[in-house]
Amino acid sequence: MLERVDKVFAVVTWLAAAVVVVMLLFGPALIAHDRANAASGASPYSPPATATAPAPGATAVDGNQVFTSNCGSCHTLAAAGTTGQIGPNLDQVSLTATQVANQVREGGGSMPPFAGKLSDAEIQAVAAFVAASH
Repeated sequence: MLERVDKVFAVVTWLAAAVVVVMLLFGPALIAHDRANAASGASPYSPPATATAPAPGATAVDGNQVFTSNCGSCHTLAAAGTTGQIGPNLDQVSLTATQVANQVREGGGSMPPFAGKLSDAEIQAVAAFVAASH
C-alpha cells in the first residue's frame, strides 16, 4: 500500500516540477504582454490596430528599417531577419500597433524608452511593422 502511495507522490512531484519549469520559461513573456496591455488600456480581445497611410506630402518611414536598426539587436523577429536574444522573441507574442508603440515610447523591464530617441513617425512605423508581422 505504501509503495503505491509513494508512486503517486512521485508522479505528482514530477508534474509539479514540470509546471514550475513551464512557468519559468513562459511567465516573463506573458507578464510583459499583460503589462503592455494594461499600459495601453487595450483589452486582450481588441482587434489589432491598422496602419494608416502617411499624410499627403509626408515621407513614409520604413518600419522594417527602424526595427532592424533600433530593436533587432535585442529582439528576434523573423519578418525583419533579426535574432536578438535579450528581449522577448516577438515572433512568439501578438501585440497591436498601439501596444507596441506604447512599449517603444515608455520602455519597461530592461527595455529603455525610445521617446525622444525616435520620432513619432518612426515609432508608429515600427509599431505597425511589428503588429503586422504576425
